[in-house]
Amino acid sequence: MNREELKEKYGKKRVPHEWRGTDLLSTLITTFFGSGMSPKAPGTMGSLAATIVAYPMALFATKFDHIFYGLNPLFFVAAIIVFFAAIPFVNKAMKDTGTEDPGWIVIDEVCGIFMTFALVNPYIIVDNPITLLVGFGLFRFFDILKPLGIHRFEKFPGAWGVMADDLLGGIYAGILMFPISIAIDFISL
Repeated sequence: MNREELKEKYGKKRVPHEWRGTDLLSTLITTFFGSGMSPKAPGTMGSLAATIVAYPMALFATKFDHIFYGLNPLFFVAAIIVFFAAIPFVNKAMKDTGTEDPGWIVIDEVCGIFMTFALVNPYIIVDNPITLLVGFGLFRFFDILKPLGIHRFEKFPGAWGVMADDLLGGIYAGILMFPISIAIDFISL
């Protein structure tokens, strides 16, 4: 993004509690149960909440390792479900509040975090929780800077743009997490 686009998107004065303009269910989903209501860095808080949820998901995924041979389709499926299920709620929340991609909508970060861990063996996450911090950092890098054409996905209409750029950021972070997680596992042996 160039300087003008960044200023236009992030330089707006924020209206406190604008999420109150929509219904409770849409608020709970789009703020990921309130993590997006943080007055400072709501996207980071939403990503952090999703990263915390990733650990028990990885524990659960280890129960099915014999089926998937060390891969982690649970996170891939969760990311796709969150992506498509969130679209109507994000559209409704933006319409109700008269906003366009407000910071308090963090369900897109949740989708991106889940996609980040889609190629990471769940045993590596469980045995080396530092993997979660590395994935969190990589995803935030791609989410904030939006390199490699990610910013183009923001231009999709409505909720599609809100969700798609974070999904792509999660894909990029996930591609990097595959070899990084193997290295983390190798080093910890």
